[in-house]
Parts: sequence; structure tokens; C-alpha cells
Amino acid sequence: MGSFSVWHWLIVLAVVLIFFGRGKIPELMGDVAKGIKNFKKGMAEDETADASKPVEHKADEVK
Repeated sequence: MGSFSVWHWLIVLAVVLIFFGRGKIPELMGDVAKGIKNFKKGMAEDETADASKPVEHKADEVK
């Protein structure tokens, strides 16, 4: 279970190219990049929305 040989990686690359084709891989990576950008944008919007919302402090209720 050591490191993989060069032949292993060549076979994996060949299988990936057969399944996805040469043009599909860059398109797929572009979609992944767009998804990451949208996720970061959404997280930034959540942080700004949380910062603009007033914080409500409730007093501890004593029983």
C-alpha cells in the first residue's frame, strides 16, 4: 500500500479522459470555481447581515 507508480497515474488519467473527454475537464473545473466564488460571496453577505443586525441581550432569569 505504498505510493502509486507512474503507470497507475497514467491509467487513471486515461480513464478520466475517456469518461469526461478533453473539453469537459476545463469546463468542469470552471463550474467548480464559480461555485466556490458564489459560496464565498454568500458567506460575506451573511457576515455583513449579521454585523448590521442589532444584538439583543436578555437578562438571566432567576427562579
